[in-house]
Amino acid sequence: MHGWKPGQCDAVVSAIEAAGGVAGAVVGDVTTTDGAASVFDEACQLGVVSVLVNNYGTPVGTKWGSGDGDRWHDAWERNVVQASRLTDLAVPAMRELGWGRIVFLGTVGTMMPGTRNPDYYGAKAALPAIVRSLAKELSGSGITANLVSPGIIATAEMREVVERQAAKAGVSGDWDDVLSPWAAAKLFPNLVGRVPDPRDIANLVAYVVSEAAWPITGTDLRIDGGAPDAD
Repeated sequence: MHGWKPGQCDAVVSAIEAAGGVAGAVVGDVTTTDGAASVFDEACQLGVVSVLVNNYGTPVGTKWGSGDGDRWHDAWERNVVQASRLTDLAVPAMRELGWGRIVFLGTVGTMMPGTRNPDYYGAKAALPAIVRSLAKELSGSGITANLVSPGIIATAEMREVVERQAAKAGVSGDWDDVLSPWAAAKLFPNLVGRVPDPRDIANLVAYVVSEAAWPITGTDLRIDGGAPDAD
């Protein structure tokens, strides 16, 4: 797995190893050509890269009327170009192997964008077309390319937000039975009545990169509880 600074991935690597898995960390800046190449070379030292999950992406804080075009360029670099670099680096070995999985992480926000951070939604909105193009490029190679697009995720930071808002509304209780359903009803409406957590997203990604998912390619797999249809 990739981290931006030494030690960033240590806890996750240790947890995977404690569960009987094999894991390693690589460190570097994937938003530059040289940085991406260095990170990929480190990864290759750990073994053949047959699965690539392009999960880095972030808003850069644009807003309408700012006239700050440089930030839009930065958003494209962070959310699209860096992933294309790593993909180009990974594909040759996958072709030689005759098997590979490439996954991009998107967002349901491309279907229901807000007015803040239009750079982010605009860049992420390019990913469905990119994975379809890539899937065609990889036709018959044994490599698939897909997009996984989460909605709101119950990260630790998001749970803190929900807990604060719930407290203001006089609501308290544990996450699964009380706060998650409350958040899905009042803050982030969806059709299933719960907010998925990072493990739910990881479970879908794990399936997409498995052998069982071999017929799935060029697809945008939404994991958002049906949020766009909950209005």
